[in-house]
Amino acid sequence: MRPVTDVISTLGECPLWSVQEACLYWIDIEGRDVHRLDPSSGAVETVHLPGRPGSLAVTSAPGMLLVAMEHELVWLDWQAGTTEPWIPIEEPRPRVRLNDGRCDPAGRFWVGSFDTDTSAGNHVGMLHRVGGDGSVLTVRRDIGVSNGLAFSPDGRTMYFADSPKESVWAFDYDVDSGAATNERLFVDFADLPGKPDGAAVDSLGCYWVAAVFGWAIIRVTPTGKIDRIVEVPVHKPTMPAFGGSSLDQLFVTSMSAQVGPVPEPQEHAGKVLCLDVGVAGIAEPPFLGGPGG
Repeated sequence: MRPVTDVISTLGECPLWSVQEACLYWIDIEGRDVHRLDPSSGAVETVHLPGRPGSLAVTSAPGMLLVAMEHELVWLDWQAGTTEPWIPIEEPRPRVRLNDGRCDPAGRFWVGSFDTDTSAGNHVGMLHRVGGDGSVLTVRRDIGVSNGLAFSPDGRTMYFADSPKESVWAFDYDVDSGAATNERLFVDFADLPGKPDGAAVDSLGCYWVAAVFGWAIIRVTPTGKIDRIVEVPVHKPTMPAFGGSSLDQLFVTSMSAQVGPVPEPQEHAGKVLCLDVGVAGIAEPPFLGGPGG
């Protein structure tokens, strides 16, 4: 377990391994930055955005990213360092922004939102499915904090978490239609450390979820059994992602912002950690669409 860079994010999120580019992307939501790490050299490049990014996806074009920023989706051209608006996902609302997002195996982008004043207890977030043609379908409302999106290796199961509700749900997923049905409780965090945040799935179908405020990453088998609780040296880990040349390294983003009770001093808060967990992940599918598509 080691930090991969000295870059410290206020709210690090959405680590994403690009197989095409052999590099790791991640975001600092409050810093309005997207970072890219070349593990072979250790070099980190950064593009500053005009708004807060909540999540991102790779596309079939290297260096062209789909970014959920504030209430809309934009294209980020890494080489040019510029963004281009694409489609609005929600009407702008005070304090509400897009958050966790992920592509399904067919290249649709799922993304949710939430009220950033979490102390108010307003469950006004939504969950949306975005097609490559820019079509948007709202599939869920009354969300506290949208998180934990992931898909099983065979694409037949979708996972989704609502952090304040301390719950992760599983759904039967139809890759052809994009329909998520047969909702059931997958993980109840009531007796687990922290709250569910971002997640990833390994090649064996196990679900790895960050326990934000809980100093841990938790692995859950496809049957919902808690398989491993991996302690990490940060109070607020936010999301894991598999990467590396063999997809066998687990990268974990974290938060340095003082949210909630202030724990003991942490040397690595806000950094990206790399863990050897003894299992490989699966490649993230690219978004189906692209600029001008």
